[in-house]
Formats: sequence, structure tokens, C-alpha cells
Amino acid sequence: MSEKDMVQQQFGKNASHYVTSKSHAKGMDLAKVVEIVKGNGAFEHLLDIATGGGHVANALAPYFQKVTALDLTPDMLNEAERFIRSNGYENVDFLQGDAEKTPFADESFDVVTCRIAAHHFPAVDRFVSEVFRVLKSGGLFVLVDNVAPENKEYDEFYNTVEKKRDPSHFRAYKKSEWILKVEKAGLYTDSMFTFDKEFHYETWCKMMDLPDKDKTELSKFMKVATDSMVKHFSIAFSGENVVSFKGQSFLLAASKK
Repeated sequence: MSEKDMVQQQFGKNASHYVTSKSHAKGMDLAKVVEIVKGNGAFEHLLDIATGGGHVANALAPYFQKVTALDLTPDMLNEAERFIRSNGYENVDFLQGDAEKTPFADESFDVVTCRIAAHHFPAVDRFVSEVFRVLKSGGLFVLVDNVAPENKEYDEFYNTVEKKRDPSHFRAYKKSEWILKVEKAGLYTDSMFTFDKEFHYETWCKMMDLPDKDKTELSKFMKVATDSMVKHFSIAFSGENVVSFKGQSFLLAASKK
């Protein structure tokens, strides 16, 4: 099974979880996306790549003439459309498509967003190239994603934990890697922000319907982490079970000159 097949399988069966997920539906990062986009002043056409539950498209719909919500998974698009239409927005189109090969003409959009999704993309450099291609000159790209620590050992631990919980997870990149990728593609970094994220273990596992056996094995894997690892990720235990841990997400705003 390919990485993209796994994404469709995982998110197809768990689509409704992402519409109601508090970490996706709310959060300081979503508010910051809205703040940055509103400040940009380009309110014609928005592309929200890997729209998921549709939270970015929904939050920004009032500020654009037209919004295109793109996602690889049909079930996820159906849930996003139900959610956004229930809020009264009719200026949003829903389209199935691949973030790494979008079906749009060059320079079609004033703003492109992608929130908490790129860690599922197997060819993220192609995704960033697509963003550059479809953005108009003067356009804005706003990326939010979970990021790995710059420390190699911590990076490997975090990505292993994510992969054990969700086989469709490809890689959470470091902040430095994202800046390099975005600027190599020709975009100009305007601003960056980080956000602490607390993962409540039971809820986090339930989002992906992780079987009890796998949930227990993952808890055991985290239990034997080094003291410095436990401290870095603020892993909290109750007996042998993980209660919560902390990670980080990263917002990068970049423009096309």
C-alpha cells in the first residue's frame, strides 16, 4: 500500500473525528493564520491544501470572494463540506486532489494555506514547488504543521511515536528544514511562530482508532525513553500508561515576490 493509499484509508475512516477535534477546530495557530491572512489584504481567491475538516477554509471564507478546499480523501471533503455549508458559506468549492500535483493553472491564487497536514506528504519538496507555481506574484503562503526538534535523537523519537500511532504519518520536519525548503522553492520568509501542543494520549490515539494492543505497545515504547527525552517532551505517566506529552507546531508565512 502506498503512502497516499494509507492517508486515504486512515483519514477516510476517521474523517468525522477531525471536524470535531479541538486541536484542529480551534487553537492559537488557527487564530494566527486568520490574523496574518487578514493583514495581507488579498481577498480574491484562496486555496486551502489538504483542508481536512475544513477549519481554515471555514475561518477564512468571510474574507475571500472564492475559496477552493483541496483534499486527497473524498470522505474528508464530504465532512468538510457539511461543516462549512452548515455555517452558511456558499463561496467554497471542494475538490479532490493531490497536494504534490495540484490541478490548477500557474498563478491562480492570492493566498495558499496548509495546516497540520504536510507531515503526511511523501514528496514535500514537490508540494512546496506547487505552492510557488500556483501563487500569484505578491501572493502569500501560510503553512502550519507539527515540527520535530532540531536535536537528531529527539527528532527520531518524535517521528517514531507519530508513525506508530498513525501509519500514514510520513515525517514531521524540523523548523530549519521548512525554512530551507520554502526559500529553495523561491519564496521569501516573512514571519515564523511556534506553538506548544499538548497531546492527551487517550484522545490522541482515539483520533486514529488505534487498537488497544498498539496503544499499549506505544505507551511501553515511550515509557523506556531516556530521562532527558521524557523531560523534553513533558511525558506524563500514570503507572505504565502515558497520560500526555507535549510537542510543537510551527507557522511559517512566506511570500512570492
